[in-house]
Amino acid sequence: MKIPRSTLYYRPVSVSAADLALMRRIDEQYLKTPYYGSRRMVAVLRRQGFSINRKHVQRLMRLMGIEAIYPKPNLSRRHSQHRVYPYLLKGLAITRPNQVWCADITYIEMAKGFVYLVVIMDWFSRMVLSWRLSITLDSGFCVEALKEAFEHHGRPEIFNTDQGVQFTCAAFIEQLASQGVRISMDGKGRFLDNIMVERLWRSLKYEEVFTKAYASVAEARIGIGGWITHYNYDRPHQALDYRTPAEIFAAIPGLWICGQSQGALPTTPQAQPPQQERDSHDKEKKLISNIVPAMTAGALLTGEASL
Repeated sequence: MKIPRSTLYYRPVSVSAADLALMRRIDEQYLKTPYYGSRRMVAVLRRQGFSINRKHVQRLMRLMGIEAIYPKPNLSRRHSQHRVYPYLLKGLAITRPNQVWCADITYIEMAKGFVYLVVIMDWFSRMVLSWRLSITLDSGFCVEALKEAFEHHGRPEIFNTDQGVQFTCAAFIEQLASQGVRISMDGKGRFLDNIMVERLWRSLKYEEVFTKAYASVAEARIGIGGWITHYNYDRPHQALDYRTPAEIFAAIPGLWICGQSQGALPTTPQAQPPQQERDSHDKEKKLISNIVPAMTAGALLTGEASL
């Protein structure tokens, strides 16, 4: 059958306990300093007592699907089969739910082994609309999460992702095109272009993943699902004036939220409304803060809001 003997008898080797410990430390350091490459990562790990070389760190970072954030050469070169779309969010005022959605993938550590997590998020409200776990980086679990988000929450005007192959593949792009969604992609190496999901990863890992040691994929699914439900419906968000993402996702358009007209949120952490504008609406914000919960609750009872 022309099958090489090495292929027929190959048995994949599981990741060792020592490598899992290193991956945990690399992941924690990457959340703090995403601009550290393999050289600096080796220096940090050696200072922490690990005996490791650069090739080992490079292999583990590739396995985890992470790389340092820095300007790379030949940014205009594209994959021969996959189209990369321009970034559409620069200078855009995001003022309402379902205006912009975003997606990203991260590595999730378990007691033995690891999985990958993808989320679909509404940029305005920070609400996680859908998510999936996978033991591989195949694009199928990303497409499934996207279909679920469309089914339960309609469709956005713009969908933003990075340039990962899972988001540039034909199956994912076809789902967006069939819904008439405009496609936006981050510049290569620019994690701040999708900063809302990056902030979600930090909260998820420090509040849930790093405090647990999931024994199985099923246990990881239960733990992460419980945290995401808590994040959406119970956890007050400072950037949302200490409301929950679900409350903002269901809020009535046109109200003042977070001190900005019609709830407009900045597309970058540095962008803030003028101090004079915030001060001039202090009284109105206090009045709205008492009205919004009652109006939102009424909308939920009458079925006018969709969560």
